[in-house]
Amino acid sequence: MEDETAVIGSVVTILAIQYGDVWNSSNAKQVMGSIAFAGTVVGQLVFGYLSDKWSRTDSLILSTIILLVSTILTAGSYYHNDAIGMFSVLITWRFFVGIGIGGEYPAGSVACVESTGTLKSSTRNTWFILFTNTMINWGFVFGAFVPYVVSAACHNQHLETIWRVSLGIGAVFPAVLLVLRSSVQEPEPFQKHSMKHTKTPYRLVLRFYGLRVLAVSLVWFIYDFSAYSFSIYSSTILSNLLGTSSQSPALTTIFGWNTVLNLFYIPGSLLGAPLSDLLGPRYALTLGVLLQAAAGFAISARYADLTAPGRSVAGFAAAYGAFLSLGELGPGNNIGLVAAAVCATGVRGQCYGVASAMGKVGAFVGTLVFPYVAAAGKRVVGSEVGAAQYPFWVASGMCVLAAGLVLVGVPGRVGREGVEVEDERFREFLEQNGFDTATMGLRKDGEANGEGARENVETVGPREEKKDGENGDGDTQRPSEGIQG
Repeated sequence: MEDETAVIGSVVTILAIQYGDVWNSSNAKQVMGSIAFAGTVVGQLVFGYLSDKWSRTDSLILSTIILLVSTILTAGSYYHNDAIGMFSVLITWRFFVGIGIGGEYPAGSVACVESTGTLKSSTRNTWFILFTNTMINWGFVFGAFVPYVVSAACHNQHLETIWRVSLGIGAVFPAVLLVLRSSVQEPEPFQKHSMKHTKTPYRLVLRFYGLRVLAVSLVWFIYDFSAYSFSIYSSTILSNLLGTSSQSPALTTIFGWNTVLNLFYIPGSLLGAPLSDLLGPRYALTLGVLLQAAAGFAISARYADLTAPGRSVAGFAAAYGAFLSLGELGPGNNIGLVAAAVCATGVRGQCYGVASAMGKVGAFVGTLVFPYVAAAGKRVVGSEVGAAQYPFWVASGMCVLAAGLVLVGVPGRVGREGVEVEDERFREFLEQNGFDTATMGLRKDGEANGEGARENVETVGPREEKKDGENGDGDTQRPSEGIQG
């Protein structure tokens, strides 16, 4: 689904050429990129709740329908031959595209981690990453490649046709997914441990998972703060590659190199997938962000040499590509996995939704803050070199901070154990605090919880009878285990 996010950058490039001063003087120029972030945050929070309290599969189907319809409407944006009005319509549908994309995060990822939980522990994380982050990265590649193909077919002319067709092709992917998802069943852990038919004890959830979710949310915030903000450096690389000719490069040239830059994400994701099984998500994530920090510090220190006039751009492109790939090897691959595995099935969607929404907030904040960081660097150093160096310093320093947060806030067992182990641990904690876990799970009729749920409770252990006002010895130990891992 990220092809829709990626393609909008190419669309904005075309709109700037097609409408010139009208586009540059409109509010759409500032709003077009950020409105999808707002929609994505809404989708992540809403569908995080729906995936827990309604249905994993139905939430996926609904988010896919929203994405499909809004993508088609985006491609057909029109307002009485008025450019400003058309921009407003396009922005509105982009917001709904964001909601559809946001819905994919909790509904899709939590269902994926529950479905892969039955696989061998030596390959479980690899398959999760290949089906989630690697596919997202390929979405970015295709999102850059489609405008290239359409531009080539139109011989870099007929600009309106290029951007409308590029957006419209993005509807093909959710249409195919809608057909495939129509026959998907609810994951088995959701059938056993869902809180659909009972009131979620949020006070106990916060007590047991609060610090974990906070740590994961902050790491995701930091990752997206840097990852999305560094898209501004695509233009720097392209300007070096394309030279400084007075004649503007063709759209196929711009979009072709943009595709190459997006391809840098793939090696890191593919190479890092088995590493997550070998080291565990916690240490794979930590290793990735520390290596990315080292690459960022190196680029910042040698930026003037790498981009000196007359030098081949290959050196800078390789260093920048390594920086992007290491971001995927570490947090790109593992932050979603950790967020999906850190909580039990009954609240997994909501916890994941909160963490992923924090990531998008970080992306939005980063796009606002990084220009000021670059301006400060230019002012201190006195040249454009400083404007590029400072963001790399900041991003690399935040990578080190993220590594510390992971080591402190994420238990080592997260992602290494099956989801059933975490479900049983959470049910035991609930029982020790007086919550009736027999109300958890789904019956075949979907109205209440049946014998299957009660049988599952028995595998955890009988509830201890407690006097009013007493928590018991287990209560004094369990919360600590839940918070600290």
